[in-house]
Amino acid sequence: MLVLRDGAMGPEVFMVRRHDRSAFMGGAHVFPGGAVDAADRDAADSQWCDGIEHAAAQIPTLEPAAALALHVAAARELFEEAGVLLARDAQGRFARLDDESSHARFKQYRQDIHASTRTLRDVLEREQLRLAADALTVCAHWVTPPLDVRRFDTRFFAARLPIDQHPAHDQRETTESRWTTAGDAIAAAKRGDIVLPSPTWVTLRELEPFQTVDAIMSWQRGREIPRREPTLVEQDGVRALLMPVDPSYDRDGSLERLETRFVWTGDRWLPPKTG
Repeated sequence: MLVLRDGAMGPEVFMVRRHDRSAFMGGAHVFPGGAVDAADRDAADSQWCDGIEHAAAQIPTLEPAAALALHVAAARELFEEAGVLLARDAQGRFARLDDESSHARFKQYRQDIHASTRTLRDVLEREQLRLAADALTVCAHWVTPPLDVRRFDTRFFAARLPIDQHPAHDQRETTESRWTTAGDAIAAAKRGDIVLPSPTWVTLRELEPFQTVDAIMSWQRGREIPRREPTLVEQDGVRALLMPVDPSYDRDGSLERLETRFVWTGDRWLPPKTG
């Protein structure tokens, strides 16, 4: 989940640092997210979800129920990992979580969902809210290469931060968080201050040319989302990942700024010129 807001220096995205002991991408800065679970699939319906047709239209290669489950999972993981809730009340307003009473109540809900003692549906029905699946825009589809036995087929979604909500890392799976422009995150990775997985790096680079969140969302909504799987190659003892280019990114010279090759430096993947 790419949570976006407009900042003084341009669009900003919320990023979290995965726990060092995480089995996958430990210590890396990533966008909040996770896997689809059974409750996301079984409970996804119009009784508590808005935007079902939107979800199906965004991922036409999947059955509508599977497409909706991905949206539900993205919203649930975003709430668990970052405390952002994409849900609206009966008047169509996003849930407000910044007053003292709401903050304490939803903080407990967040812990309950993480502990599997409540589902997201339980929380929304208790609070008389509806999941806003139509607030999520698919922005990327990445498949991990066969580096090891752990492989993932992942959709990235983007959403604007609702007013009166303030994300924060969960202090369990994630240990730090930050708002950053795409350019600042890439610069920090080049300096070695943070670690960025290569798909995260490429996604940030694709955000970099835009001046507003509206411009990002308009671009995302107006294009087809290709399935991208990096290719692993090895030459002269150097391992490299070749990143497939999204054809819709080739505009106004933007392609020249996009890194398409990452080499393994011993503890992270970096473009060759920064290694």
